[in-house]
Amino acid sequence: MTTRRLVLSRSAALLSAASTGLLLPAIARAQPGKLRVGLMLPYTGTFAQLGVAIENGFRMALDENGGKLGGREVEFFKVDDESNPAKGVENASTLVQRDKVDVLVGTVHSGVQMGIQKVARDTGVLSLIPNAGVHAATRALCAPNVFRTSFTNGQPTLALGKPMVDKGHKKAVWITWKYAAGDEAFEGFKEGYLKAGGTIVKELSLPFPNVEFQALLTEIASIKPDAVACFFAGGGAAKFIRDYAAAGLKDKIPLYGSGFLTEGVLEAAGPAAEGIVTTMHYSDSLDTPRNKAFRLAYAKAFKAQPDVYAVQGYDTGLLLIQGANAVKGDLTNKKALYAAMEGATIDSPRGKWTMSPQHNPVQDIYLRVVKDKENKVLGVAAKSLADPGTGCKMA
Repeated sequence: MTTRRLVLSRSAALLSAASTGLLLPAIARAQPGKLRVGLMLPYTGTFAQLGVAIENGFRMALDENGGKLGGREVEFFKVDDESNPAKGVENASTLVQRDKVDVLVGTVHSGVQMGIQKVARDTGVLSLIPNAGVHAATRALCAPNVFRTSFTNGQPTLALGKPMVDKGHKKAVWITWKYAAGDEAFEGFKEGYLKAGGTIVKELSLPFPNVEFQALLTEIASIKPDAVACFFAGGGAAKFIRDYAAAGLKDKIPLYGSGFLTEGVLEAAGPAAEGIVTTMHYSDSLDTPRNKAFRLAYAKAFKAQPDVYAVQGYDTGLLLIQGANAVKGDLTNKKALYAAMEGATIDSPRGKWTMSPQHNPVQDIYLRVVKDKENKVLGVAAKSLADPGTGCKMA
């Protein structure tokens, strides 16, 4: 896959010319009624499968709405952000400045999101975050045009501590990648675990996206904590789970994590994932008509089972549909657009959720366990949990 892809419903000749930017004004005049949606997601690297699932879910929501937003046809522009923070501003600028997108949907990696955040704040383009949980995006660097449909990095792990302590696991080692998502997931875990009466005996980390876990697993074995809590995602999560079991730790030291540890990787992780307990705002096994209908429709459309990333992409589409419909497709009517999105109740496969004043989901966090290659719900770990939105001042 190329680093940057521009997907247009044009002839090959027009596509080639448009990729240089030379024909974009002419194309825009020829198709004035279309809303331009930019997808800035990872399509290569450890988070590639996450990007695909988000796009699938997003497109599915729009397809259920007749493929339109506020009555207008939609044209997609895509960039592979490669989960590379160094290219975040450049890639987001390409979509906003060159491709003139009306809305930018992205991304997965919190470091890359900071690049999108800068462009969104500088240009005022409507920006929807379908995954990246970086706190600053809806705290100190919040903006009226930025909405998140997923979680903040500390939200799932904030609910993890009490279930661990309730199980008698009062001394834990924490392990993650050393990057924004890992640091902020630890922030949530530390708050919840210490409040519940737990003690963190060691913090371990390695650079993203390094997956050489052996030395750290040896250290965990020597420490002998009651449990290990972690944050990993994507291909790296699957390898960590396998390596944890291969190191002989699976049956000795219970493994807990943010739900991303076991999302979309259960096939790759195999039997090593069995019994892992996580906290998350979604579970494939949620026994509701809404979730069952969604899962069936997604499986039919994409010949794959949906995970939390697909749900977040889907909910991003639902939020945009509500906003666009409220302004009849006129996304320049920002006051009414933002008001509609702020007041939205999303009827999601994860359960209904609302938007906080800082533009984060207020949502239930579920306690789950991996059983027979599925994340089974054990209960609700936290009801209607909201990120505090510390430092957010809307312009």
